[in-house]
Amino acid sequence: MSTSSSSSSPRRKRVYTKYGDQGETSLLYGGRVSKANPHTEAYGITDEAVSLMGLARALTDDDKVKNILRDLQRELFTVAAELATDPEKYDLFHQHFTPVTEAMVDKQEEIIDELETHFQMPQVFILPGGTPSSSAMDSARTVIRTAERRVVALAEVGGLTNPLILAYLNRLGDLLFVLARYHDRDIPIERATGDRV
Repeated sequence: MSTSSSSSSPRRKRVYTKYGDQGETSLLYGGRVSKANPHTEAYGITDEAVSLMGLARALTDDDKVKNILRDLQRELFTVAAELATDPEKYDLFHQHFTPVTEAMVDKQEEIIDELETHFQMPQVFILPGGTPSSSAMDSARTVIRTAERRVVALAEVGGLTNPLILAYLNRLGDLLFVLARYHDRDIPIERATGDRV
């Protein structure tokens, strides 16, 4: 009797495809582009922020913070999908996803306003590092600021279909800053230098 696996067993889908070995990748609904393409830069850095927010979520015991971060991660996946779509294929994106809306930006502002009712925002420049979770949120915030710059570059070459993405990312950076301060609201802050104007 042969001990080899049966030919009827399901074929395992490999993680590696080798399609990117020459420095190219595929956009969401087709089209091969350089991995240095503005679309790739924009959605790639957004993915970095998603991962850092996951780290922040894993490092906190605060259920409110966990829930906010989880919801933001899910939204950011959709943002990345939108950035990974060629403008000519935007109709296909609409069939599967909801694009960034003004209501999503408004919701971020509502969360910021609610969080700020629980503590006094520091009026000095602070050093990140109060707790592991807030440090990860501050790291995610700086990555989001990089994402903003990448999306501006994408817009400048005509690749941004939905300008609300810029407002969303801008507000998300603010929200992550406030969320990190909310998380550390009961511990002393470390002053950097100078006062905030």
